[in-house]
Amino acid sequence: MVEYQSPHLDAVFHALSDPTRRAMLHRLSAGKHSVSQLAEPFDMSLAGASKHVKVLEAAGLVSRHVEGRTHYCRLEAARLAEAQAWFRYYERFWSDRLDALQNILEAEDRQKPPAEKG
Repeated sequence: MVEYQSPHLDAVFHALSDPTRRAMLHRLSAGKHSVSQLAEPFDMSLAGASKHVKVLEAAGLVSRHVEGRTHYCRLEAARLAEAQAWFRYYERFWSDRLDALQNILEAEDRQKPPAEKG
């Protein structure tokens, strides 16, 4: 059963609502990065990047560990899997609607005179 009232899911969708955080997650899909490496492609301070990382951490999408003075982040995909399961549950509704639309369009095509088909 898919949870539809889950604080974890709320936090994941909140974290994913920001394009900067989505880009950070994309970079982390290639492996661990320091917070400064995550901030690099954006016009933001290290403090700003750290705030984004904290939102990702709170959602359970990222784990952070410290080596010396450097903070490294790693993608934690389990929470993404929960969000995917939520979407997958509703996918059947989209599929049903698209199937119905296809049937309507095919029926309309069958009813058109040959000159109009094309």
